[in-house]
Amino acid sequence: MSPEVIGIGEVLIDFIATEPVSYIEASTFRKFFGGAPMNTLVGISRLGLRAGAVTVVGDDPFGWFLLRELERNGVDVSRVKVKRNVRTTLAFVVNEPGTGERTFIFYRSPWVRSTSVDSLSPEDIDYHYISSAKILHVSGFALSVNPTRRAVLSAMTHAREKGVMVSFDPTLRTDVWRSEKSVRAVYSKVLRLSNIATFSREEAEFIFGTEDAEKAADRALKYGVEIVGIKLGDKGALVKTKSGERVYVQAFKVKAIDTTGAGDGWNAGLLFGVIKGWDLEKCVKVANAVGALVVTKHGAITALPYKEELNSFLRERNVGFEIN
Repeated sequence: MSPEVIGIGEVLIDFIATEPVSYIEASTFRKFFGGAPMNTLVGISRLGLRAGAVTVVGDDPFGWFLLRELERNGVDVSRVKVKRNVRTTLAFVVNEPGTGERTFIFYRSPWVRSTSVDSLSPEDIDYHYISSAKILHVSGFALSVNPTRRAVLSAMTHAREKGVMVSFDPTLRTDVWRSEKSVRAVYSKVLRLSNIATFSREEAEFIFGTEDAEKAADRALKYGVEIVGIKLGDKGALVKTKSGERVYVQAFKVKAIDTTGAGDGWNAGLLFGVIKGWDLEKCVKVANAVGALVVTKHGAITALPYKEELNSFLRERNVGFEIN
């Protein structure tokens, strides 16, 4: 059966420091599955929907590890390309001790040539496969270089022509772009192709020039986006729609161990609800719950919940409903 959600973009290895120290002081890193759109696909699959990946990995041990993890999590990998003569993309992650801020160092373009995230081309896209989905989920990280940018934009354009909803998460990492001007130009183009767009506080401020989540959401809606989400971390989330709906839901309180992948989990919860046809408030509550669970363990997908785990969490918090 065709996937209900297809993710296109990067898949990579996160090497996450085992202690909250600086890169200079860190001596031990643990290997984890990573890559924003693929994290979201794993979340979608664990909740019980069909998910499919369109991406590239290197013909190396890291690439095969990522492919295995996608398969183990029920994600269709029939359109994942394994390419020789490229290396799978790596990221190193620490939580800086002074600020607690999570930072990344990427081993990919423009710092490293011929990495897998840069190697997806328009010719790698199965457009019939894209047409079969209900939602195409796109990461802005992969848009920073060609030919991947051309491939992703081509897939988005095709999806819109075929009536497939497009979901966009900026995954803003300015150090993999040539300039901030180019980031804004590309994102502006992508927003005009998007039905759903979700942003962290920092991404919303960068793209829309305001710290005010309400104003940022309104500015995103002006691009023609139908559903806009602003993820506010421990303050919860704000979602506004083209039809005038507005929902703000406070965050669930949990002990945060590692925030890597929290936004990707939030996206999984939101998209799950959209496909199920839930009302907006239920969508946001479930998104907040998934995002909260992600931060309770190290790694982007380690704590992504299965349906039973999510329902247990919802019962414990007296939310008043379960998912099916």
